[in-house]
Order: sequence, then C-alpha cells, then structure tokens
Amino acid sequence: MSYASMPSPAICDRARASKDARFDGLFFTAVRSTKIYCRPVCPAPTPKRSNVSYYPTAAAASAAGYRPCMRCRPELSPEAHARGGEDTVQRALELIADGALQDASIETLATQVGIGSRQLRRVFLARTGATPIAVHTTRRLLLAKQLLTETTLPVTQVALAAGFNSLRRFNTAFLEGCGMPPTAIRRQRGEMPSGALTLRLGYRPPLDFAAMLAFLARRTIPGIERVGTDSYERVIGPTDASTWIRVTANSAKPELSLEISNTDPRSIPDIVRRVRRVFDLDADLVAVHAALREEPLLAKAIRKRPGLRVPGGWDGFEIAVRAVIGQQISVAGATTLARRLVDAYGETRTQARDGLDRAFPTPERLRDAPLETIGLPKSRAATLRSMAAAVLDGRVDFSVGQRLDAFVEQMSALPGIGAWTAHYIAMRALGHPDAFPAGDLVLQQVLGGDKRLSERATDARSQAWRPWRAYSVLHLWHLANDSAKKEKA
Repeated sequence: MSYASMPSPAICDRARASKDARFDGLFFTAVRSTKIYCRPVCPAPTPKRSNVSYYPTAAAASAAGYRPCMRCRPELSPEAHARGGEDTVQRALELIADGALQDASIETLATQVGIGSRQLRRVFLARTGATPIAVHTTRRLLLAKQLLTETTLPVTQVALAAGFNSLRRFNTAFLEGCGMPPTAIRRQRGEMPSGALTLRLGYRPPLDFAAMLAFLARRTIPGIERVGTDSYERVIGPTDASTWIRVTANSAKPELSLEISNTDPRSIPDIVRRVRRVFDLDADLVAVHAALREEPLLAKAIRKRPGLRVPGGWDGFEIAVRAVIGQQISVAGATTLARRLVDAYGETRTQARDGLDRAFPTPERLRDAPLETIGLPKSRAATLRSMAAAVLDGRVDFSVGQRLDAFVEQMSALPGIGAWTAHYIAMRALGHPDAFPAGDLVLQQVLGGDKRLSERATDARSQAWRPWRAYSVLHLWHLANDSAKKEKA
C-alpha cells in the first residue's frame, strides 16, 4: 500500500542506502525476515530490497506486526507530522502528541477536528497506516522504551510517565509492542550514573542551534530562564515543587540532550513535547526549503542559514503576554517590561536553583492588576487584563491543533490585538508553520527593497510560500539584521 504522506519507494531506497538523516522519521523500514522496523539511519547492515517494506509511521509498522529495532531506536526519530497545519490529520496528530487520547475518547478527538470518529479512523489509516488509538499507544510505548534505556527510573515510574496507571497493563502492552518485557531492556543496558534524568531528542538536520539560542537570549527573563552560549535552562512547574531543565546540543549526532531534575514522572511527556516545540525539532526543512526557494530573496537567506527554524515558546499565555507588551517597541524594550512584569506579579519559587526562582504571572494574577505601574501604556495594560480574563473565561486558549484563521479571529476579537499580534502568537505559541504577520514593518521593508510594501502587498507576496510562511518570517528578519549590521560597519 502506498501512502501520500511518505516519500516514494525510490526515494526511500536511496535514503535508506545512504542512511540520510534528513529522512529520519519520514518513513520506517520493516524487515520481513527479522520482523523488526528501523529508522533510515539504522547502523545495521542494509537488508535486501526484496525483504523490505516501508511504512509512514512507527505505529503503522507496529500494527503490521513489527517491533522496534534495539540498535537505531525508533523512539529517537523526530515526528513526521507534529508541526501544526490546516490538514485534519495533522491537527489530530498534534492533539494526540499533546495527550488528547490520554484521558479522552476518539469521539472527542474527532469533534475537536470537526469530523466523525469513523471518518477520522479512515483518513488516519490512509495517511499514517494506523488508527488514532494505535498512534497514541505506539507513542506511549516508545517513550517508555526510551526511559527504560536512558534513565534509572523504576519500571513503575516509567509506566506512569508513559500514561499507564496499571503496571500489569503496561507490562502486557510493552511485551506485545516491543517483543520483550520492560525488565529485559534494563538487563541489556548495563549500569548508568545516577543524577539528573537525561533524554536524547532527535531531529532532522540541519539545526542552527546557535541561532536559536541567540533568539531566545535576547528575550530572556531572569529568574525564569537562562540562555548560555551552548545551553538553555528554565525552571517550570508549581512554585512549591519546581522542576529544572537544561537543553544542550550533541556535536556528534543530530540530537539535543534534555536534562530534567526533580519532576513527577507523569510530567515527562509534556516537558519533552514543550522542548521539542521550543526548538522546532520536528521541522522537515527539506519540504520547507522546497517551498521557499522559489523566492530569490529567501533562496539567498536559506544558503546563509540552512538550519534556521522557528523558535517556539514554553507557554502560550506567556508568549501572548510578551507579544502584547512588545507591540510597537523594540525587542530590548519589550524584554525590559516583561522583566518588570515578572518582578511585580510573578510568584517566588520555594525551591530556587542558581537564581532561577520565579514563575511567570498567571492569568488570575493579571486580570485585575494595575499594570500601568510597571510602565505600560494604559491601552496595553487594558489589553493584557482583557486577554487574561478571556483565558479564564475560556474565550481564548492556546492549545495546539487550531486552524490559523480561527485562532487569529479569536484573538483579534479582543481589544488592542490585531492581526500582527495574533499571527506572532500563532507562530510561537501554537507552532503554526503558516503564521505570517504581514503587518510587520521589517518584513515590509525587506520585501519592498527601495520601497516599503503595504500590508496587503506583503501578504500577497507570501502566498506562494504557504504552508511554511513562518519560516520565511525568521529568514527575512535575519536578512534585515544582516543589512543593519552592514550599515553600521
């Protein structure tokens, strides 16, 4: 069976033979003689083509009776469909990745994406080769396999982290899906050092980690996060039970390392999802660049920064607040105001770590706060209060899987929020790949050259780059920054 979401068999053949990491997660190789499925980058000897079948997802290979390879470890593959979009299956996959089927039914998921449950199963089978439940189950088992391999967490805590409340059910599901009991992986692994839990997070190269850190560093809020030359740190969770995370790059492999200290195992999936979103680890830059390179200006930008991605945000409300604060002022000015906001209304954590001792203000704290006292104009302070109230009332949310136009309309209904702010929030909080703030002055100037384009003309120019316009935004911003540096030199 062929799948529209997967590269052609000829491309799969070439990618598998060359172990091309750019195709990691875009398909899986199932070997009939061993009943094992692998990543395209598997270091094992390449099997004969006549003995191989290709599947678009790990769930599809698992549903066909194959078990994950112990050498290449399919749990390390980046997602193929995790980035947001307008397609029903994409939206449902993102919701599943965010835990939609952990406590809710397939019917609830179908309602969220606007179709019936039977139709959702049909389109999933056609697109991913597996049902939504099978996708969810495979995700849980692969996470468990990673935790068993890379951490010293007890099996009971691994089961909880993977969403199993019953150890018996976990053992049964793991044996069925992975071909061995959980304890067998521990016996094969050997001894590991104790301390902070560390996980490997794969991506499809290239990734400009330095550019990502530089973007985040300019927007750092002391007490909440710290960005070094080679790492990102943040403190998260309840103020009385804080979790510390640190993200660094592996110079030898297309992977990031995620350290986690002092966390409830049940929080691990959410932490991993958020880190992957912040660093845009599931981006398929081959597809992105194919769409953008038709524009000479963007082709030039891609040659300069082939690994540039869209930096996400840890929390949707936090990004929305920062976006409102940053209206019509510089990044440096917005960051200063955000720091004042945290100082005035962010709670202090009881468990501090190296100066990371604050929590970002909640909607409850900001709904009635006299925000003018930190230097905000009255209009912007009123906008923040109304947005906080809308979040508490359920009129606005920052959950994944939303359609771009619907989200922009929802946000723009609030006083003081226009299309620019709504698209910026969609780009960074929702991870929507097609968000494009056409009213952005920098975009208008870069695209216009000698003459600044209008918002309408800027939007019209961007239509050829859909559905990856968010990536064009980052490239154009960097081109503008390069030009500014040349003028100063």
